[in-house]
Amino acid sequence: MNTASADNRRSWWVSADERVNALEVALRKQTYVLPWHQFLYAVGGDDEVRAVFAMHEVIVKGTGLTALLSDLAAQSVSVIREPMRADRFLSSGERGIRDVVVRELEVG
Repeated sequence: MNTASADNRRSWWVSADERVNALEVALRKQTYVLPWHQFLYAVGGDDEVRAVFAMHEVIVKGTGLTALLSDLAAQSVSVIREPMRADRFLSSGERGIRDVVVRELEVG
């Protein structure tokens, strides 16, 4: 069973039952599926979280993201969704994702 975290915009989903096998990062133009067995670490705070995998990093910006950091540490996040353009503007005190970027890491 998946449940939403953060706000009612459903910025990210976590599995309430068990750890999931992969993280789906749904951007507007493409989707990445990153296996949790390649997860190295996550770092950040309330306004930005960075999750590093073997070949990619996922950078999430917004507000109230400390909960996302905890969910990433538990490897229970199944989906992170980039907001639609109109949803990028968060009101004062509103929690949620403003921007998501996936970058391929250089090897070597």
